[in-house]
Amino acid sequence: MRVVGGQELRSALSMTAAIDALDAAFAREDPSLSTPLRTTLATPAGTLLSMPAAGEGGVGVKLVTLSEFNPQRGLPFTQAVYVLFDGMTQAPEAVIDGTELTAIRTAAVSGVATRRLANADASRLVVFGSGVQATAHVEAMHAVRPIGDVVVVGRDPARADALVSYARSLGIDARTGTPDDVASADLVCTCTTSAVSVFDGHDLAQGAHVNAIGAYLADQRELDTETMRRAKIVVETREIALREAGDVVMAIDDGAVRTDDLVDLAEVAHGRTVRTARSDITVFVSVGSAFQDLVVARAALRAVG
Repeated sequence: MRVVGGQELRSALSMTAAIDALDAAFAREDPSLSTPLRTTLATPAGTLLSMPAAGEGGVGVKLVTLSEFNPQRGLPFTQAVYVLFDGMTQAPEAVIDGTELTAIRTAAVSGVATRRLANADASRLVVFGSGVQATAHVEAMHAVRPIGDVVVVGRDPARADALVSYARSLGIDARTGTPDDVASADLVCTCTTSAVSVFDGHDLAQGAHVNAIGAYLADQRELDTETMRRAKIVVETREIALREAGDVVMAIDDGAVRTDDLVDLAEVAHGRTVRTARSDITVFVSVGSAFQDLVVARAALRAVG
């Protein structure tokens, strides 16, 4: 059985390859058929999630811990391990660093949504957050759109400055900013642990595309009701969104969004048109799904040989 560490995974599997693998998988498979809802266990130190899936990539399960106070200890908020089994024999094939896998696949699925939904010339990106996911999302947006300008909105000045430096290393103009910068953004990625909305939806520019990935509970949100009211909304699956995506659940409770307004990403991958005008605002709300982990884990194992 192969053990794939985070550094080996990152070296072998590019963000573009992960985006391509997920894009193709969403076009071939229906994630709702073989991906049950995650199970959640409250622990003394936080939360344990179990995320199993089966599909063309085989059989797999990701075990994830969420520890609120870890960042203060200099440790990741999210840590995980992924176990991949052969689809035919169900023999264990690999144990993969789930933390790095999660970072790649979360940004990669936002990359798929952006590729499918954003205006083709979108170049101005605002990122909320300055951690692992914010960094991965800069990489993913750069892989699918001609990003020329990045604004980082973060609570930790040192980490925000580090992300600005990373963006500049990619040849992108970058600076720190404020939530008001969404007024001139083509793309917005919210990659925070905030339980309340991080910008005013009235300020969001016409034609913008938003990827919201930070809120993973029904009582947490990064996007306010006004943003959701103005947008055409795509989710991983309706079932997952209606149970776990606070951005969606709260907007529905406020009467701004109907369940029928939600579009599954697989429908978009199969050709459904969501953006019909440059001025449309599109939102992709992601809480993560085991289907995505399985697809990227298989792509990673192929990549490392």
